Amino acid sequence: MISASSSIIQNIDAMSKDGHASLAMFYCDFREDQKRDLHGLLSSLLVQFSHQSDSYCDVLSEFYMEHAKGSKHPSDDALVKCLKEILKLPEQAPVYLVLDALDECRITSSMPSPREKVLMLLEELISSQIPNLRICITSRPEVDIKAILDPLTFRSIALHDAIGQMEDIDNYIRSIVSTDPIMRKWKAADKQLVIEVLTNKADGM
Repeated sequence: MISASSSIIQNIDAMSKDGHASLAMFYCDFREDQKRDLHGLLSSLLVQFSHQSDSYCDVLSEFYMEHAKGSKHPSDDALVKCLKEILKLPEQAPVYLVLDALDECRITSSMPSPREKVLMLLEELISSQIPNLRICITSRPEVDIKAILDPLTFRSIALHDAIGQMEDIDNYIRSIVSTDPIMRKWKAADKQLVIEVLTNKADGM
């Protein structure tokens, strides 16, 4: 099963290889520390940009020198400032940021939580109206995420209720159940129960 974000990335990547765009993507993953908070997001985006343009590389080289050639740990604010400098460089091809599975960012007791910090950054970037910046975000429709992004989005597409999306998930789960050495030995009723429960719990994602 190919996710919506994978299809988007493939299309933009083709443009990037032709020199018609820059692309940086980040997949939030609650299982990995570096993939579930703002610092990990910013660091990943900047590293990806460093390989795509001489102008980007110049900004990052200066940032590297300002932080004692990497020995001084940059703050989140410093990373945000560096990212904005890159995004606002003149005469650059369109820049695409793809943030996949935003709902995987942590919600903790700290204020603001890691997810809130990421949402604050996205709100800031979108409100800045940087001319060549394009942002694509995928997420489950959780309340805190919708509260921030709904007023800001130019276009929103709900996939979790789409019939085609549900069919893809159902087919994918059926293929796993039918090919797994252990699951193949289960009773038909048990297999069907697993398929139905997992499909419903997936919530279209």
